[in-house]
Amino acid sequence: MHIKKLNPAALDFSEATEQAMHVRMLYQKLEECNHKGAWTTEEDMLAFTTDVGVLGRLVMAAEGRWVYHGDVHAELGSKLAECLWWIFVLSDRLDVDITEAFTSFIGKLNTDLAKQT
Repeated sequence: MHIKKLNPAALDFSEATEQAMHVRMLYQKLEECNHKGAWTTEEDMLAFTTDVGVLGRLVMAAEGRWVYHGDVHAELGSKLAECLWWIFVLSDRLDVDITEAFTSFIGKLNTDLAKQT
């Protein structure tokens, strides 16, 4: 089995992060109007984990293990995208270069697994 090597130069999440943060700023305006203050990073993390829980139920529904009345496939795509959005938001708020973190992680994982096979 040939394992494809990741090209870090071809991967850049900076534009996605910028778009995610633009949307996050719009939400913060609503939070300030409705709650007299923007969410903290901890509250963003809690919202992310809530969305991951919903994603878990949708995966169960897609596999026939949870009764769901709706378009599971469409909702899966939307919830996966929302979770990815939260990753970009959290990485920005925590000052983590997500492109560097991902390429470093996946490169090491690729190398480590290749040694075991």
